Amino acid sequence: MRVELPEGLMRVLGGTRELSRAYVVGGSVRDALMGRAVKDFDLEVFGIGYGELTGALRRWGRVDVVGRSFGVAKLSMKDGEQYDFSLPRRDSKAGPGHRGFEVDLDPEIPLEEACARRDFTFNALMYDPRRDEILDFHGGLDDLRNRRLRHTGPAFVEDPLRVLRGMQFVGRFDLEVDAGTVELCREMVGMHGELAMERVREEWWKWAAKSVAPGRALRFLEETGWLRHYPELAGLVGVEQDPEWHPEGDAWVHTQHCLDALVTLPEWGEAADATRVVWALAVLLHDVGKATHTRREMRDGRERVVSPGHDAAGGPLAEAFLGRLKPSNATVSRVVPLVVNHMVHLERCTPRAVRRLARRLEPASIVDLAVVMTSDGSGRPPKPRGEPVFVRELKRLAAELALEEQAPRPILLGRHLLARGMVGGPGMKVMLDRAFESQLDGEFADLAGAERWLDAELKK
Repeated sequence: MRVELPEGLMRVLGGTRELSRAYVVGGSVRDALMGRAVKDFDLEVFGIGYGELTGALRRWGRVDVVGRSFGVAKLSMKDGEQYDFSLPRRDSKAGPGHRGFEVDLDPEIPLEEACARRDFTFNALMYDPRRDEILDFHGGLDDLRNRRLRHTGPAFVEDPLRVLRGMQFVGRFDLEVDAGTVELCREMVGMHGELAMERVREEWWKWAAKSVAPGRALRFLEETGWLRHYPELAGLVGVEQDPEWHPEGDAWVHTQHCLDALVTLPEWGEAADATRVVWALAVLLHDVGKATHTRREMRDGRERVVSPGHDAAGGPLAEAFLGRLKPSNATVSRVVPLVVNHMVHLERCTPRAVRRLARRLEPASIVDLAVVMTSDGSGRPPKPRGEPVFVRELKRLAAELALEEQAPRPILLGRHLLARGMVGGPGMKVMLDRAFESQLDGEFADLAGAERWLDAELKK
């Protein structure tokens, strides 16, 4: 098995005596063996000290000391290529949190021991570029072939972030999880509070942007007991749904199916990571309001399971879930209106309704909502997947109005009122607000129409 290395990196390794015991390690080996594009190459260097490492690398470009205490140096070459080099180390848990480790750099540590500190077996693989050989001390190749997630060793329990790394790996690579790993994660469930939320967010964002089996990752959280740390999601477990509309099961099962449908949509393959994160989070949270707004009632002589108002109720719950992860406001401001408006198919699809919907969604768009609604409608097996008729009509009408990706902008502006002799102040704002409401209602669609509307208003 061969790991193809960039020419620049091969020159560095071949032309630097001090790097004679340098190995490619971690995710770069895993991804190469899976046939995936490798963006970042990490190398571990044995047999030399940190000063000798950085001195040797400076012959090839700029060296940034990004983690001296962890023995890490980043080489930036003139052609723009960057590579991380590190020294082998022993980590020992000395306190809570991801910073609570004592690090002992040891250039002479045995290769097998160095690999043992890594989280999962497929991340504990090494590649020796001199012999063109994969070094596998912990069964990672077999696990990779069998698409199995398995912890490397007992040191796994020292870092609770590894459970969430496991979650996103399960989603990204569609993995079965070793029973022993599941049990170990259960034993670590009380350690979630040690984690910095910024690092928790990073793992959720990787899950959101890169998953091919996002539902399986959620089942991993449930099986390990870690779902309890996300009460908005845990609240969906066991929430019944009307079997006529939801033959797939409860709201938690439905959410998993919706996410699995999302990543098969053509729009998903074309979207940037930031947009994928928004869509995945919106689908993840779209039904969280059902936990508090589901009941049984008689309709048309039959007892039905209904969840009136769950869309609006989901807004604050989505904000609570996202708020703990400390995301950017740009993400929250797009996700929440998608949750609140995902039941808009209950409304009539008219130009007026589309204009007002686009306004409510901003800064999210009707394109975003169409993706969420299609995922929702496709998450009900054995009912077939596909774009609902309402979504097709919504997209058609939004395209006609040029509102697929942006909300309406006011046509009548303050400068137009000033030109008519109006004086700035509260009265002008009232008039501008009325004008925009009339525009959304379809009373005018261009500046000439706005001027006629203004003439009529000023005569009143």
